[in-house]
Amino acid sequence: MKTYSHLFEQLCSIENLELAFKKARKHKTLKLYIIDFEKNLAENLRALQNELASKTYTPLPLNEFILRDPKTRKISVSDFRDRVVHHAVCNIIEPIFEKHFIYDSYANRKGKGNLKAIQRFDYFKRKVSCNGRKLGGLQDDNYVKGFALKADIKRYFDNVSHETLMNIISRKITDKNTLELIWKILRNHSTKSKGMPLGNLTSQFFANIYLNELDQFIKQNLKAKYYLRYVDDFVILHKSRLQLRKWKRQIEDVLKHKLLLELHPQKSKILPLGRGIDLLGFKCFFHFRILRRKNIRKMQKKIETFNLLCKEDRANTIHLMDSLQGWNAYAMHANTFKIRRIITKKTIEIIKVPPPSFRANA
Repeated sequence: MKTYSHLFEQLCSIENLELAFKKARKHKTLKLYIIDFEKNLAENLRALQNELASKTYTPLPLNEFILRDPKTRKISVSDFRDRVVHHAVCNIIEPIFEKHFIYDSYANRKGKGNLKAIQRFDYFKRKVSCNGRKLGGLQDDNYVKGFALKADIKRYFDNVSHETLMNIISRKITDKNTLELIWKILRNHSTKSKGMPLGNLTSQFFANIYLNELDQFIKQNLKAKYYLRYVDDFVILHKSRLQLRKWKRQIEDVLKHKLLLELHPQKSKILPLGRGIDLLGFKCFFHFRILRRKNIRKMQKKIETFNLLCKEDRANTIHLMDSLQGWNAYAMHANTFKIRRIITKKTIEIIKVPPPSFRANA
């Protein structure tokens, strides 16, 4: 196995830090803390380089807050200069690990994403069910051949073992200084021995490194052909329920003893494809997709909130339109023409502007 031992000098270079800064500020150029950092950009980057090179760099405490959208989560946000360092680290080590990730890992990777994962799931279900053929000639979707093991890892980001993650990383990265910097980033967390903060770029990337161990086991050892993962949600499709039960037991064993994780008992089930599979905000049936109800309720609640805010300050209409456009772009990948029309009409009534051109599902 090829290892990499001379990375730190490149990581600390001004060229890499400048690139990291550009990535860290992307889509946030009007934020005051970025404007402030950019006023003395050369000086700030040079100071950061000196701290990294002299090994005196210490991350600032995380800014933590609770987000209830759609479920309650604790989000931890790093100071902007620390985010620059995170990008600097990922710029150097991401290409090393990326080539070893499986094709069907879809989170936080270029050219992937949740909609690509949904499309891949559609392809897998056609393969497993022989294009939706029915059992015994019955025409109910519940009788479509094939099953799915839909699984979720229990409190994944809270339970990632720092020691296990560092052991995985050190198989390829042998540069002592780079490893020490990664360790500092990991330890900048309320729980020192495990867990990664939601909201950090490094957490998203390290999450893929950590669960690549599971990906490789499922693909190489179990030989599961129809498997995909998005962060800690994964699905395996097969014609046999018994085979999926056997694989589920083996996966639980590997997670427990190798990665110190466990499947969520309520969210990890084997289901017939014809009953519909919950995946990344959609419920996927063989011939159509629908949005999960909580996704629709979330958007309706947001409209009600903005209705009150827009009466107080018309500037909030811009944020409402941004939310509508983002939600509409997501929802149109399901059979949602009627509900999108209803929600768009409600939004138009609030902001009093001409309705946009409307088109059916993509």
